[in-house]
Amino acid sequence: AGIIESELFGHKKGSFTGADSGRKGYFESAHKGTIFLDEIAETPLETQAKLLRVIEQGEFMKVGDEKLQKVDVRVVAATNKNLIEEVENGNFRKDLYFRLKTITLKVPSLKEHVSDIHLYVERFGLQFCAKNDIAFKGFTKEAISILKSYHWPGNIRELKNLVESMIVIHRGERIQEEMVRQALGYEHSENNPKLPVIVDEDT
Repeated sequence: AGIIESELFGHKKGSFTGADSGRKGYFESAHKGTIFLDEIAETPLETQAKLLRVIEQGEFMKVGDEKLQKVDVRVVAATNKNLIEEVENGNFRKDLYFRLKTITLKVPSLKEHVSDIHLYVERFGLQFCAKNDIAFKGFTKEAISILKSYHWPGNIRELKNLVESMIVIHRGERIQEEMVRQALGYEHSENNPKLPVIVDEDT
């Protein structure tokens, strides 16, 4: 929590070991602008209270300081968790949830729009190859078809990581169906006589 608060609100010189100088936090730097808080559900409860004060009253206090500072920022937050469930489980403040819920946008998971996977693959592939000076030979239609059949528990980040990993492993090659099957563990599953396994959900 201390590290997160130092990042968000800044700290005063000497406020903790290693704080050899004062530091601006993200909120102070974002004055008159916008701050994006990703994975808001992972924020410690004690920090959530301070976030609520910033949003409601437009003020915060640096770590180790006793002086309140005013700030005017637009807050955009994102999470892949169900915040209502987090509130019910005592992991997220109800008052902060309703303050953040002014405008809500639900972004569908990757498995809800698999028809777009080929667009993501091309974009991730071209970006990664341009950055690392690698020739991008693309994925075959069959390889894309296998990607579309996968359930993507890690969502878009898993796809991005897979694309980059396959480009590195099969450098200079066009990505084929069997390469994708192997990367996703499909070959192992199909060749294992013990799979699939029937699981009794009541146990």
